[in-house]
Amino acid sequence: MIDLHSHLLPAVDDGSRSVAQSLAVLQQMATRGVTDICLTPHLEASRADAGPPAAWQPAWEGLTAGLTAPIRLHRGVELMLDRPLGPDAAADRRLTIAGSRYLLVEFTRMVAPTSAYHALAHVASLGLVPLLAHPERYACTTPQVAAAWKAAGAVLQVDANTLFAQRTRGERARALLAAGLADILAADNHGDSRTVTESYVHLCELGAEGQADLLLRRNPAAILADGTLDPVPSFSWRKPLLQRLRDLLTTEE
Repeated sequence: MIDLHSHLLPAVDDGSRSVAQSLAVLQQMATRGVTDICLTPHLEASRADAGPPAAWQPAWEGLTAGLTAPIRLHRGVELMLDRPLGPDAAADRRLTIAGSRYLLVEFTRMVAPTSAYHALAHVASLGLVPLLAHPERYACTTPQVAAAWKAAGAVLQVDANTLFAQRTRGERARALLAAGLADILAADNHGDSRTVTESYVHLCELGAEGQADLLLRRNPAAILADGTLDPVPSFSWRKPLLQRLRDLLTTEE
């Protein structure tokens, strides 16, 4: 499995606080079947023209020097689109997922759907593919709104753990998958125990093995290879088993 959204570059944002903490999490992920992970620390578009902050490089070197777990690390950012992306930042492949044309982006939680549409379309106009992080987090998200964002050139990264949460975000996440709008899942680990493994297992238990493979293996691999994603078929939830899963996973970020 491949996870393209994490905050495990140590002591640079609100994620992992130390190399030791990141190494422990990476070891756990590898043990649970994660083969690749992208480190995507927070950055604002208003600061992105200058490239990655200087402090990120020694953090990366310290982490890679201590890594013994059988897991491949990739680099990128989670870019807050607090202003239109500038051309210098768009040309800087240190910001994209593993140097590909895919750029992980996010908005504030109360973003208006039309504002998000124009921001995503602008990123696409610069030759990049905006990979929208956790669309279920935004209060305006519906399948209709998400379809419009995809028409603007975006692909959608649904949170793997929120997918099975009871609350409103979980309902929005499941609606996106049911409508065939989700492209990948990721765990958004912040130095804690969250992985994509449970979601893969639960989707397979629900009879969605093909969707699980696309969301957690094939499409993330295509992003790393700067390729084209395959559509993920829509999926109808089976309510009795879903309720049991909700009982297991009731915490959302």
